[in-house]
Amino acid sequence: MALLEAEEILGLRPATDRDAQDLFGLLALCFADYPGCFIDPHDDLPDLRTPGSSFGETNEAFWVAEDERGRVCACVAVSFPELGTAELHRLYVRPDQRGKGLGGSLVRKVERHARLHGATRIVLWSDSRFSAAHGLYQRLGYNRAEEKRELDDISHSVEYRFEKDL
Repeated sequence: MALLEAEEILGLRPATDRDAQDLFGLLALCFADYPGCFIDPHDDLPDLRTPGSSFGETNEAFWVAEDERGRVCACVAVSFPELGTAELHRLYVRPDQRGKGLGGSLVRKVERHARLHGATRIVLWSDSRFSAAHGLYQRLGYNRAEEKRELDDISHSVEYRFEKDL
C-alpha cells in the first residue's frame, strides 16, 4: 500500500503567528527525548515566535499538521538560501504521531515544493542527537556531508548537514 501524502494523513495548513505557542510545545515534547536538549523561547528559534511571517520570502513556506482534535502535532518549513537550493527546516513530529509515515510525507511535501520553485538540490541541518531523524533522511535518499556546525544555543547543539539532489 502506498504511503498517503501529508495532507491526507492529517490536516496540513500554512502556519500562522497564532501557532507559536503550540509549536514551542511541540518542540518541547520532541526535545524531551534527548538529554541536554532544551528549548528557550526567549533566545532560541526566533522564527517560531512568528511562524506565519518568518518564512515569508518568495516561495518560502512553513506548514503545520493538526491531529484529529485540531492540535498541532507536526511541522516543516522550507526556504531558498541560494539559487537552485532549497533548505528544509523545522521537521518535528509529536512522539505519539511517529511511526505513521508523517515525517516522510512532510519531507516529500517540501521536496515537491522545492522542485516546483526551481530547486535542484535540498539541504538540511539536524542536531547530532536526533539519530532517528538521521535514519529517516538517509532512507529518503539524503547523504550526510562531512560539514557540521556548532550553535550558540541553550542546548550547545552540534548539527550535521544532509543534502540530496532533486
